Amino acid sequence: MTELTPTYRSHAQTRLIWALCIASVVVYINLYTVQGMLPSIAEHFDVSGAQATLVLSVTSFTLAFSLLFYAVLSDRIGRLAPIVVSLWVLAASNVLLIFAQTFDELVLVRLLQGALLAAVPAISMAYFKEQLAPSFMLKAAAVYIMANSMGGIAGRIFGGLMAQNLSWQTSMGLVFLVTLIGVALVTYLLPRKEIKPAVIKQKVSLFRKIKQDFDGFVFHLSDPQMRLAYIVGGLAFMMMVNQFSFIQLHIMAEPYGLSRFNATLIFLCYSSGTFASYLSAKWISRYGSLPLFRVALCLMLCGTLLTLVDTLVAIVIGFLITACGFFLTHSCCNSFVAMRATSHRAKATSLYLCCYYLGASLGGPYLMLFWHEAEWNGVVVGSMSLLALLLVAIWRLGIHQQSAEALISEG
Repeated sequence: MTELTPTYRSHAQTRLIWALCIASVVVYINLYTVQGMLPSIAEHFDVSGAQATLVLSVTSFTLAFSLLFYAVLSDRIGRLAPIVVSLWVLAASNVLLIFAQTFDELVLVRLLQGALLAAVPAISMAYFKEQLAPSFMLKAAAVYIMANSMGGIAGRIFGGLMAQNLSWQTSMGLVFLVTLIGVALVTYLLPRKEIKPAVIKQKVSLFRKIKQDFDGFVFHLSDPQMRLAYIVGGLAFMMMVNQFSFIQLHIMAEPYGLSRFNATLIFLCYSSGTFASYLSAKWISRYGSLPLFRVALCLMLCGTLLTLVDTLVAIVIGFLITACGFFLTHSCCNSFVAMRATSHRAKATSLYLCCYYLGASLGGPYLMLFWHEAEWNGVVVGSMSLLALLLVAIWRLGIHQQSAEALISEG
């Protein structure tokens, strides 16, 4: 096979980063547009505001477990095809949302979309690790996480703007159009040549393949540092993403009385997370992941407590601080998992993201219990318990890292 020239390789790497970042924006617009439309969904489908949050939870649930499937599939057939096919089917599935008549039908389509949304996050980090030069890797990961944040902001604000001005059918038609344009761009930008995972070249029986896949997941789950990174990401997302769902209900009620669209502007607080994601590569290189985990935990704790102050300004500042802490945590976890995985890379990333989105899906029903008891004050109490668990997980991760470093120095 002809060796790629440096110029071609650099061009292909740039196209790959752009393609996966645009794919990420498309995925997160589709995932989170409904979060910006929760009050409108509650009214249109005649359910309570708290029930409407399930539209996000069920999608996160199927997304979480589908990540494991795509990790195996991409190790078998390559990274390119699963991403492209899943995105085109995702675009087509938005047509079903246009014609959804009942809340049950909406939930069923969102369950399907969760399975389609999983391909890009499951494969992207492994794709980067295989296709990019090491000097590109940390920077590409940081830019990719920043794209996640931008997609999340765009989706939620987009949803709030549509809910304020458009009907449900028109809104979903617009989501279909935006998705179609994004998917076409991704398909055009993705380099056609890819370095195939080594496992594709192996000539083994079906039973042997299944065992290899199972062993890959077990290999990462048997690593205590990997397990703790998975738990850290899952707990952080369990709290943060669902706080954003319930805060809309809080600031639309008295004494704030914000309109539907104005309430969704709280999602602009994600911008601090975008900034933290962009700087995370430099910070991780300079300070390491563990000190940043501790800083991020303090930020999420302070930000959450600040929202108890009974002013809109305090709530906005609190969410800016929490979002910064969360995205710093997410960036550290992503980089930690990607760099620690020496084999079965897609499986390592997919296990992390499975825990991450499983946390999001469980956090909605969990915090809903606290919301029903004491509304926003209850949500803060529920969040404190998650932060306490997060503190324990980070402390344990520090102990394992210190033990590993001691063994290396003795060796």
